[in-house]
Amino acid sequence: MNRNTIRLLVLLGTLSISGIIAVQAYWVKRAFDLKEQQFRQTVMISLRSVANRISTIYKLSKFDNPVTQLSSDYYVSNLRVPLDADVLEHYLKEEFKKQNLNTPFEFGIYDCESENIVYGAYIDADFETGSISSKPLPKTDKYINYFGVRFPSKTSYLASRLDIWLISSLITLVVTVFFGYAMFVILRQKRLSEVQRDFVNNMTHEFQTPISTIRIATDVLSQTKIIEQPERLKKYVQIIRQENNRLKTQVETVLNTARLERGKMELEIQLQELHSLINEVTEGVQAELEDCLKVELNATKSSIFADRTQLVSLIRNLLENAIKYSSKPPRITIRTENVDDKLVFSVADKGIGIPKENIAKIFNKFYRVPTGNLHNVKGFGLGLSYVNQIVKAHKWQIKVESEVGEGTTFRVIMNQEG
Repeated sequence: MNRNTIRLLVLLGTLSISGIIAVQAYWVKRAFDLKEQQFRQTVMISLRSVANRISTIYKLSKFDNPVTQLSSDYYVSNLRVPLDADVLEHYLKEEFKKQNLNTPFEFGIYDCESENIVYGAYIDADFETGSISSKPLPKTDKYINYFGVRFPSKTSYLASRLDIWLISSLITLVVTVFFGYAMFVILRQKRLSEVQRDFVNNMTHEFQTPISTIRIATDVLSQTKIIEQPERLKKYVQIIRQENNRLKTQVETVLNTARLERGKMELEIQLQELHSLINEVTEGVQAELEDCLKVELNATKSSIFADRTQLVSLIRNLLENAIKYSSKPPRITIRTENVDDKLVFSVADKGIGIPKENIAKIFNKFYRVPTGNLHNVKGFGLGLSYVNQIVKAHKWQIKVESEVGEGTTFRVIMNQEG
């Protein structure tokens, strides 16, 4: 599946899910508005009935519209006569029960003498009188004598009446999450597929070079006249040895990276002399780099507890990385120093540098910093990932400083305690 097909699928899927969510939100809003309208009508009927019953008791003429809605959850009804709060509570409970209006409410009665609404009571959904405090009920100049009723839990009450819509919304949410996760998996698998393909291509290319060199060297050594040329014989034997070590290093890097990630790498922690290991690694490249490699071993305390094999691999990988990303001739400095109770090992180059947006990615497996057409950099993209795994396994720290066109410095901060 190519990249354009995946983009098309993601776009169509996103549009489809967005359309479903929009339609779902529209109908949920319509359903809520309908329930709110039904609630309003039920409340108006109930309060009108209470007002008419009170008018009948006091033999007063009935009003056509004795109830007014002042806000979405607050209603007032013309009372026309002073009334006891207990009597009003009794009538309200009767009417709300009759209309199945099972939601908490609070009421108050307007007192003409004090010109304030006297708080009546808070009634819960089971029509039991509670003692929950409430903010004062608003007043109105519409009526001389009136009572007000507020429904503080109206929104949650209406939402509870939308069972089927809430279930369908939940299903839509699950589908959306599943779609998002599926797209994430598809894109990640696509990325992994591309990375693995590049890795196989790079690995094939990297292995072909030493294999070809070894084949040519063995062809030369198979000639009978080579025995009569000891210097030439020694040279080709050395070439085979170097290329064999190169292949061994490449294979070990791949295998050790996999083992470290699976947690199967068992470290043999022993006291190591860092300066000796640095000299061992750099000895093989000193002749090639000549004056381009500076080794400044400034640390007075250079012993470190570490796995020898992994520490050598760390030094070699950082050095090879500096060589790869340096211009010709390279200028590389290896330095050690003691900072507080730490031993700091650093490798600095004057190479092409790393853009700031790429620094956070350089320790990812298979990741290689884009170099454009200026540098033909070889490798698997595993070296720095392997280094990072080694640092983590030893509980050390690694820091990177880089400027494009200026070069890069890797610092490994090692604990010297056993």
